[in-house]
Amino acid sequence: MTNLNIQNFEITKLTNPSFVRPVRLNYSINASDKTWEAVKSHDSVSVLLYHTTKDAFLLVKQFRAPVFMNHDNYRFTYELCAGIVDKDISLKEIAKEEIEEECGYQVDINSIEKITSFFTNVGVSGAKQHLFFAKINESMKIGEGGGVNDEYIEKEFVSILDSKAFIYDESKAKTPGLMFAFYWFYEKFQR
Repeated sequence: MTNLNIQNFEITKLTNPSFVRPVRLNYSINASDKTWEAVKSHDSVSVLLYHTTKDAFLLVKQFRAPVFMNHDNYRFTYELCAGIVDKDISLKEIAKEEIEEECGYQVDINSIEKITSFFTNVGVSGAKQHLFFAKINESMKIGEGGGVNDEYIEKEFVSILDSKAFIYDESKAKTPGLMFAFYWFYEKFQR
């Protein structure tokens, strides 16, 4: 994916959305009428994966069209393993499925630890993300990962030793949730 060839990139109006719904919000604050454009979308789960033998975080690397649309010098983003909450199962079960699909590791559901929840894209969607943590090692590997259907996901290990420099490396597109999760790990495990 490093040599990603992007062609025929165009922007069109969304008419029958599958996962997000553009809306206009009308309301009043202190007797002043307001209007805001927003997107109704799914909440999500994300998982900070720590590989105990490699002493490294396992991230996913993928092309994100909205990032490319606004900043075409970023061909892909570095993210936590994650997925949308679109099934009627527990958040931990969704996290477990995403770990298997995206990263190829089978984690016991009882070893997945909840860190916290927070809101993302507060000016656009206000969706909630539920952040988890799990330890992995090669004995838990069941496949190569890479996502399902037409997802194009690569795995990327970032050593604990290099992770602080990684956070501040602006040449790598990453999310605030990833950076927060790294700092949670440093605090919890006194790194």
